[in-house]
Amino acid sequence: MSRKQITGIGPVPRTGADDSGCPILHVDMDAFFASVELLDRPELRGRPVIVGSPAGRGVVLSATYEARAQGVHSAMPMSRARRLCPQATVIPPSHGKYSEVSKGVMEIFHTITPLVEPIASDEAFLDVGGARRRLGPPAAIAAMIREQVLDRYGITCSVGVAGSKFVAKLASKQCKPDGLLVVPAGQVVDFLHPLPVSALWGVGERTEQALVRLGIRTVGDLARVPPATLQRELGQAVGGHLAALAWGRDERAVSAHAPDKSIGNEETFAADVDDPEVIKRELLRLSERVAARMRKGGHVGRTVSVKLRRADFTTINRSRTLREPTDVAQVIYATACELFEAAGLQRVRLRLVGVRMENLRPAEEATRQLSIGERETGWREAEQAMDKAIRRFGPDAVVPASLVRGKLDEAET
Repeated sequence: MSRKQITGIGPVPRTGADDSGCPILHVDMDAFFASVELLDRPELRGRPVIVGSPAGRGVVLSATYEARAQGVHSAMPMSRARRLCPQATVIPPSHGKYSEVSKGVMEIFHTITPLVEPIASDEAFLDVGGARRRLGPPAAIAAMIREQVLDRYGITCSVGVAGSKFVAKLASKQCKPDGLLVVPAGQVVDFLHPLPVSALWGVGERTEQALVRLGIRTVGDLARVPPATLQRELGQAVGGHLAALAWGRDERAVSAHAPDKSIGNEETFAADVDDPEVIKRELLRLSERVAARMRKGGHVGRTVSVKLRRADFTTINRSRTLREPTDVAQVIYATACELFEAAGLQRVRLRLVGVRMENLRPAEEATRQLSIGERETGWREAEQAMDKAIRRFGPDAVVPASLVRGKLDEAET
């Protein structure tokens, strides 16, 4: 398997780049889901492959670089991906395999340093400053990680090496696939300023449009705008954030125990749905999953969010913050239904719905205050009993009655 070794930028030689001020690594697996699938299908190597629903519903989960060359990318509707790359082989996802490989890759990282911050199943930040004496300079450690991942799992990863998380992540993206890029501390500005402004964290489509209207197209353009002007045009927080990033300023440390920011699930319907009862049954199913994941992880949350995607791919997000944090599915479901009804989409065809809990905190830190005369509902205890039954007898051991009725109705039709 080929290796391209990129160490350095601009006039810095390809080897021997100065990594003395670069303790932060961002390791990103290359086309992770697709790469794992090809382990069992070596005959597809070098060909366009898309991981997603073969029926054409939903979105692309992953694509090989041969498919990406045709314009396919993650989160693209499958129908559009098939039009762009009709010759691609479509493979349904195997999430169990991805979890197993992800766990093994993270174990490799933890043999290097305890300061590992996973940000997805296929990427993580590492602070290797404390591993220098034992394993050598950061670039050598990055090369070793790449070799270990390849040798153990037969898949490749790209690694950015820099003095901050922000620059390391950009570096790993710039050297994909199968690359290693060191951004020396003294050349951060030279690295950043030619990049498009969309490369910065926090620059989505709307922010990019606002910046382009101001004549700002590159990070260098942004750096030359006074911070006060950015804050006036984009708001205090966003303007100040982007002004700092444009000069490579990012003080965030690698957090080995970064808490989950949210927990959610979503589902794409096999066919667009405009029946409110069917949609509410799916909201209940998703609320059950989210609540179970929260209890398993020891979380409670205060903010319930729903995601509603119409047949034309227009996506509507609604959220509500509760008076008290919860991990009870019935509370999440009731709020999700209220948000759905308030969105006014009861007879609009939907292709996807999602439920998410945000504003999380450890369950042991949350206490519930009952109002005078208020009685415990018993839902939490009932759902905890369901958790035990499911762990012992499987995921279909206990389900809400309305979901059973829904399955029977669907079978009759």
